[in-house]
Amino acid sequence: MVMSNLQLGLAIAGGLVLAAVVAHGAWTSRKNAPLQAQPEDDRAGPKTGAGGFDFNAVEHASGAGGPGQLGQATNSGEAGAIDPVFDAGLEPAFGVSSFARVAVLKKPMLDVLIDVIAPIALDAPVSGDAALAAMPTTRRVGSKPFAIEGFNAASQQWELPVAGQRYSALQAGVQLANRSGALNDIEYSEFVIKTQAFADAVNGAPEFPEMRDEVSRARELDSFAGGHDGQLSFTLRARHAAWSPGFVAQHAARLGFVAGAMPGRMVLPASTPGMPPVLGLGFDAQAAMAEDPAQSAIREITLSLDVPQVERAERPFVRMRESANALAQAMDGVVTDDNGAVLPSDAMDVIGSELEQLYDTLDARDLSAGSILARRLFS
Repeated sequence: MVMSNLQLGLAIAGGLVLAAVVAHGAWTSRKNAPLQAQPEDDRAGPKTGAGGFDFNAVEHASGAGGPGQLGQATNSGEAGAIDPVFDAGLEPAFGVSSFARVAVLKKPMLDVLIDVIAPIALDAPVSGDAALAAMPTTRRVGSKPFAIEGFNAASQQWELPVAGQRYSALQAGVQLANRSGALNDIEYSEFVIKTQAFADAVNGAPEFPEMRDEVSRARELDSFAGGHDGQLSFTLRARHAAWSPGFVAQHAARLGFVAGAMPGRMVLPASTPGMPPVLGLGFDAQAAMAEDPAQSAIREITLSLDVPQVERAERPFVRMRESANALAQAMDGVVTDDNGAVLPSDAMDVIGSELEQLYDTLDARDLSAGSILARRLFS
C-alpha cells in the first residue's frame, strides 16, 4: 500500500516534533545542570583531572551561618566559635586543613579583666610534677574554662605548670563569661570546690574573692559582650544555573580560601599562623558529601565573619566585601542578606561604618578584636 502525500507529510512533521522535544529536553537538562569546575594548567593553580577541580582531594568544614547584617548577638553558643583551653602544649592552627597545620605554643591566659582569680599561698615551692598530678580531671567549671597557673621561681613569670619546674605560688581562675552566658552561683561554687581540692593536694591555702561581687561582675561583662558580639554574614545566590561543590571550591580557592575540617566549609586563613580564620565560606554539607558531588546542585553559599575573633589589621570586612563581589561576578551570582534582599554598595558602606564603631568600642574596653581576651570572651 502506497503512503499518501498527506500521511508522509504528517509522519515527517511528527518526527520533527519528536526530535525538537528531545533536543529541548537535552538543552533544558544541560542548562539546569550544576556548573562544573574547569581544568587549570600548572601556572593557574592545582592540577585537575578530566572532570575538573578535584574537590575530594581536600577536607571541608561545617557550613557557616549567622545574621545577614551586623547584629547584636546574644551570648549563646555559635557554630564555628573557638573554645579556648588552658592546657599547655602545642595546638594546630584553627580552621586550616590537615595538610597545612601549624603548631602554636599556648600561653598563660588568666587575666583579672575576664577571670575570677583565686591566689593559692604555699608554705614551700611546689614542683610542676606535683601540680600536674593534683590537677582536676576536667578544665571546665560548668560551661566556663578553668585554669591553674604557677609563678615560676626561675623565670619569675606566671605560666601553666610544666614538669621539671618549681613554683613559689599558684593561682586558680575561672572565666567570668563567654557565649554560653555569665558565671552563675552554681559555677562559682564548683570553682571553689575544685580549687580547694587542688590546694589541699599541694598543701596550699586559696583565697577566694567574694562570690556576690564576682557574679555581679560576670553579669556586667556578659551584658557588654552580648551587646557587642558582631557576627556578620553575606549570602551569595545563583542567578541562573546552580553550582557544583567543585565549581564553588575552585573559585573560592582562587581568592585564597582553603578547605576546612568538615564537609561544606572553606576558610580564608589569617596572615599570622595559629590565629582564627579571617572569613568562613559555607554551603550545603550534604552536597559536598554526595556520592557524585559533580551532580549536586548548590544555589547559595554563605560568607561569614566572626568580628571579635579576627584582628582589625586583617581588614576582614573589606576582604569579605571584595570576596563576595568577586565570587558573584565570577559565578554569576548576587550578594544578599539572609532574607534574600540584595545588598547594594551603600548598604555595605553602612555596615562597614558600624563595624569601625564596634572596633573602637572593643579597643576602649581592652578587648580588641582578635586579642587573646576577646577570643576567649566571645567563644
